[in-house]
Amino acid sequence: SMTPLFPDRSMGGAQKQLRKVATFLAQQGHSITILCTARVDTNAPFSWPGGAQVLPVLPFKQPFPEPYATPAYNIATAIQEVGEHLRHADRFYSHDGGLIFPYIYQHIPTIISLRSVIFSETLQAGFLFQGDALILISQHARDYYQFTAGRFFPGYADRIRVIYNGFDWDRFKPTPPDRIRALFPENLLEHPLLLYPHRPEAAKGIWETLDVVDLLVHQHDLKDVRVLVPRWIDESLDPEIRKFYEAVRTTIAERNLADNFVFHDWIPDDLMPEYYSLGAVTLNLGSYVETFGNVPYESMGCGTRAILARVGPHRELLPEGLVDRVEFGDASQAATIAARIIRNGERTPAPTLRYLHQHFDIQQMVTSYAKVILQTPKRAPMPYEHRPISKTTRFRLAPWCYLAPMDIYHDFRGEYLDDAALHKVVTAHPEGFTIPQAQEYLVAEDMVMARYREGYLVIL
Repeated sequence: SMTPLFPDRSMGGAQKQLRKVATFLAQQGHSITILCTARVDTNAPFSWPGGAQVLPVLPFKQPFPEPYATPAYNIATAIQEVGEHLRHADRFYSHDGGLIFPYIYQHIPTIISLRSVIFSETLQAGFLFQGDALILISQHARDYYQFTAGRFFPGYADRIRVIYNGFDWDRFKPTPPDRIRALFPENLLEHPLLLYPHRPEAAKGIWETLDVVDLLVHQHDLKDVRVLVPRWIDESLDPEIRKFYEAVRTTIAERNLADNFVFHDWIPDDLMPEYYSLGAVTLNLGSYVETFGNVPYESMGCGTRAILARVGPHRELLPEGLVDRVEFGDASQAATIAARIIRNGERTPAPTLRYLHQHFDIQQMVTSYAKVILQTPKRAPMPYEHRPISKTTRFRLAPWCYLAPMDIYHDFRGEYLDDAALHKVVTAHPEGFTIPQAQEYLVAEDMVMARYREGYLVIL
């Protein structure tokens, strides 16, 4: 793991899933050694339940992000450290794909899982992938890598395995706040609580959350709402994070919302079910493109409804009608839904819970990981293939875009494109079209190529 690991807390959803998989394999009798990045607050070996041993020994740059922004000798030390352990290993599993060098694992069955569609080291790992199986955690992530890196390797798609994140629904269920009460003032729990359990990045939705709370307080007359905002683990290590929080607090004060926001310490993993259960609603309104995004599904499991921006895999993971979704940037609609949920005391509907339990089960997930990790054979390297673009090349709408009623939304631009002609083309040819077919709708060749380069179209 390129990300630091801890005995009792996690920096994000990917590390929670790694712990589940490692614990399951260890409990099955396998010897599990996990190498992760060391830093001042996690630099001693420890074990997770079942006996999986965690060694914080990799000298990558901290804090997050850009682990390779470090002297070359640190990278060489990491390669050497991994190589020493692989000399005696039967299998190599890279949970976040951050160790991007394929020559490290050429001699051993290797399974790589990519947990981001944004971070540069993960993208490099996707393009340099020569492993024997590639685990991705949503159809959105699968399509993202297949239509980018995969288009240059004919065997790429055959190595992809989609395994959705799974949750322990015996833990993530409505839970009395017995222990977590001690972390907050007693009278706080008397208020309707909006949850914002995300790290401090603008794309995670803090500004959209602020817009929604502004509307709830000043238009919907819900002046007693409180928003819980956890302070990131790295706050003390990174001055940029502290500046970000200062900017957020300044804007909160300017909008006369100081009483409505409560900043608190990062919540330990074992208290998250109680934390989610406190909420009236959980907000996931940012433009950040997740590979899965655990928060809203854990929250709904605990009975607290979530409002999702229609971004990335959140368009796919739950069918329409089972979750409240809004167009990205539509604070008015999000506030209207939140006000309804708060006033009616709505909790997660039974059909939504049934779907979550059936499709995102922890046992299904860890069993699927174990099968891929333990049974994937060693394969030959994939050959690179270049296909020239021509008049017969077929294009289609990129999987990270979707057709809004009038516009085209682009996940990675976080914006809507007003292009009626292109909208007509992709609507008429959802399975793909050529440049001559696009010209029938008055979309010129140079415009097709421009939209391709902007990421609205992909090559089939």
